[in-house]
Amino acid sequence: MDETHVVTCFLRNRGAVLLLRRSDDVGSYSGQWGGVAGHAEGDPDALAREEIEEETGLLSACTFVRAGDTFDVDDDSLDKRWVVHPYLFDCTSRDVTADWETTETAWVPPTEILRRETVPDLWTSYDRIAPTVQSVAEDAEHGSAYVSVRALDVLRDRAGVRAVRGGDWDELTRLAADLLDARPSMAALANRVHRVVADASDRRTPEAVERAATEGIERAYRVDEEATSNARERIADEAVLTLSRSGTVLDALRAADRAFVAESRPAREGVGVAESLAEGTDVTLHTDAAIAHVLATEDVDRVVVGADSVLPNGDVVNKTGTRGAALAAAHEDVPVSVATATDKVRTEDDLVLEDGPSDAVYDGGADLSVLNPTFDVTPAAFVSGYVTERGVLRRNDIEEVASELKELSRWMKDTP
Repeated sequence: MDETHVVTCFLRNRGAVLLLRRSDDVGSYSGQWGGVAGHAEGDPDALAREEIEEETGLLSACTFVRAGDTFDVDDDSLDKRWVVHPYLFDCTSRDVTADWETTETAWVPPTEILRRETVPDLWTSYDRIAPTVQSVAEDAEHGSAYVSVRALDVLRDRAGVRAVRGGDWDELTRLAADLLDARPSMAALANRVHRVVADASDRRTPEAVERAATEGIERAYRVDEEATSNARERIADEAVLTLSRSGTVLDALRAADRAFVAESRPAREGVGVAESLAEGTDVTLHTDAAIAHVLATEDVDRVVVGADSVLPNGDVVNKTGTRGAALAAAHEDVPVSVATATDKVRTEDDLVLEDGPSDAVYDGGADLSVLNPTFDVTPAAFVSGYVTERGVLRRNDIEEVASELKELSRWMKDTP
C-alpha cells in the first residue's frame, strides 16, 4: 500500500471552521467536503501554510494555534495509506479566495462535519486539534473571554457527536461540570456554560445542547464586541493608561489619542499590546513600577483595564498590578474604567485567585520564597464605572447582574 503524507488544516473564525468542497479536477474524493489539504512530504508545517495561502488566500489573516497528532487512514479502493497531519489556525477573516481545487466553501460549526459527505476521517482530523477540557484548564496565554468560548466549543462538539451517534443529557451535564472545575476563577466561563445548559434544560437532549452552545458562542462574540464599542466611545481621543492584555481593552484603545501601556511582568503581555497599538496610536511602553510615576507626571485622562471577573459587590479581579494602578489613579484624581462584558460578573463573593509559576520570578538557588500572584482585587470604591455591552454600569447595577446570572446555574441543583 502506497503511503502519502498530507496536511489537513482547519481555519477557525468565531467558533466556525472552513470546509471546502473538492472539485472534479482533484485527484481523489471529488465532490466531498474537507479542510484545507495537500501533500506534506518534507516539511508539513511549511506546507500547511502554503496550502492555506493557495487554497484560500487567508494566510495573512491566520494565526497558528496547534498541530494535532498524526494518524493513518487506509483507503483500500485507492491502495493508499494517508498519513494525516492536522493543524488548527485562528482566522480573522472569512473572505476566501478559492482556487481550482474547490467548487464551494462554507463556514460552519465543526459538528457539521458529522452530517456531510466528507473526505475519510475528517472528524478524526478535527478531533485531534479541537479544544478539550485539558486545553481549557491549561491555557495560560489567553484571557477569560477567549477561554470561555473554547469551553463552549468543547460542549458543542461533544453534544454534536452525541446527537449523531447517540448519547444522553447526563453525560453532557457532567462535561459541563468538568468545564466549570477546569477554570473556577473565570466567571465568564461559568456564566456562559451555565447559560447553555439552562437554555437546553427544557428539552434535555444532545441536540438542544449543541444548538444552545452554537448560539452561545455567537452571543459571546457579540456581547464582547458591544462592550468594546461602548469602551471605544468612552475613551475616544483621550490619553489612557492600561496594563495586562484584554481583548476588549486592546480594541477599544485604538480610539484613544495616546496610550501608556505597562509591560505587565512577569509574562510581559503588555509588550504585545503596545506593539499591536503602535501602527495607529501614539503609544508609550513603560515598566509596571512606573505606573504611579506616569500618572503623576503625564497628562493621563483615564485608566482603562479589563477584568478576569467582577464580584457582586463591584470589586474587580484582574491582572496583578491593577489594584496598585487604581490606588495611584485615585491619588491623582484620574478615573478608572473597567471594560468588560457582564458575563464576567461572579454570582458569589468567593474568590479563586490563580498563581503563576515561581520560576517566572526567580529560578536561582537561594533559600527564599517566591510570590507570583496572577490576579489581585481592586475595591469597587476605586472604580469609576463598568463599561459593558449594556452601557456604563455602577456598583449597584453589578449586584443586579449577579442576581440575574445566578438563576442560570439552577440546573446544577437537579444534577446528581
